[in-house]
Amino acid sequence: MHRSTYHFHSCRRARDPDLVKRIGSATALEVRATGIPYVFAPCIAVCKDPRWGRCYESYSEDHKVVEAMTEIIPGLQGDIPVNSRKGVPYVGGKKKVAACAKHFVGDGGTTKGINENNTVIDKHGLLSIHMPAYSDSIIKGVSTIMVSYSSWNGVKMHANRELITGFLKNTLKFKIMKVTFGILLAISLTSLVFPWFAVAVDLMLHVDLGFVISDWQGIDRITSPPHANYSYLSKLRSKLASTWLAAHVMGNVMLPFKHTEFIDDLTYLVKSNVIPMDRINDAVGRILLVKFTLGLF
Repeated sequence: MHRSTYHFHSCRRARDPDLVKRIGSATALEVRATGIPYVFAPCIAVCKDPRWGRCYESYSEDHKVVEAMTEIIPGLQGDIPVNSRKGVPYVGGKKKVAACAKHFVGDGGTTKGINENNTVIDKHGLLSIHMPAYSDSIIKGVSTIMVSYSSWNGVKMHANRELITGFLKNTLKFKIMKVTFGILLAISLTSLVFPWFAVAVDLMLHVDLGFVISDWQGIDRITSPPHANYSYLSKLRSKLASTWLAAHVMGNVMLPFKHTEFIDDLTYLVKSNVIPMDRINDAVGRILLVKFTLGLF
């Protein structure tokens, strides 16, 4: 943007969350001046290999530093008011913007640092290293989360319903779960291993989150070549397979090309009862929640 302020990536070296928060506030003001209420930031990747071409986007190889740098989110969006419920998308007025934590999850841990490659790590490692900053971001009211092009143990993140729907949307907030002794025990045991998990559960109980957004053509790039049939979804042997998958995982799909085809496919799948209307309502509700928070309505 012409005559805008450029803040160096190396600001992370200061290890100063307050500085990063002020940078977020200044960035929000300048972005909002253009009429845009939304930024695709921050990148909260934990870069584990300096050969990764996008390593400069990461705040640190230390996940604790990355967690601290999520303070940029209240800088971009504003501080959640005192006594307000934390974990709810929040944008504090016309001088603030909606933030987007990215890229969920493990994009900085790919094998040999190859961009958009495969992150090979067990679940304990994923939750210990790459997940905590997302928990912090949600607690701080981040409006949206963008999914990574990369894979986790061979499964494309854009196709990973277990992590996106199962963990990010459901487990972290526990809204739709009946709390039984078994669940309470699981929460307690998990919290002993991952201290951030206990805080996340406490703050996000019965709270709606913002929406999940795909990366640019992320759905098309599930397959090779792009936009091909998602072959291992045998229940749908057509290009509709990727649409089915996207609808069950994403809340907002970024398709700059062939978007009308996606809409037609999605409409067909809903009318055919392959995708339940409740799934559409959930996605629409999350998107509208963020838009209302932005004051667009």
